[in-house]
Amino acid sequence: MSRLRVRAATRDDLPEIVAMLADDIKGAAREDASLPLDLGYVAAFEALAADPKLLLAVAELDGRVVGTVQLAALPGLSRKGMARGYIEAVRIASDLRGQGLGAELIGWAVDWCRAAGCGMVQLTTQRDRVDAHRFYDRLGWERSHLGYKLTLDGGA
Repeated sequence: MSRLRVRAATRDDLPEIVAMLADDIKGAAREDASLPLDLGYVAAFEALAADPKLLLAVAELDGRVVGTVQLAALPGLSRKGMARGYIEAVRIASDLRGQGLGAELIGWAVDWCRAAGCGMVQLTTQRDRVDAHRFYDRLGWERSHLGYKLTLDGGA
């Protein structure tokens, strides 16, 4: 039985979501959880909330927001037009890690992708996040791709 209640995030959840993104060695250098939140977070939330193929979700435990995940269901031409699910920005509150909540959240995310018609789910994690690699290995994910990124003007 799941301990988490996962739901679509609301604008009121943004401070907790950004705080979880910032509570990380990488996020501490690129996120700003100070209030009032940067308007970029609000604009991004509104864009996510407006698109039915995208979802920013939060996980609650006993009424407290303790996790977040961003999802996308994208159509594709390869594999006979199979849609793909993308999982991004997975976080569990640092004081609750190691209790199985991340596995519950990922399971929920995979079910969301399946319900959205996706035949595959993909995610990326940075090369130096070895704890995350062990986590996804333990859940049965396959290491399959080498990723690249290009930061554009104005990107952080």
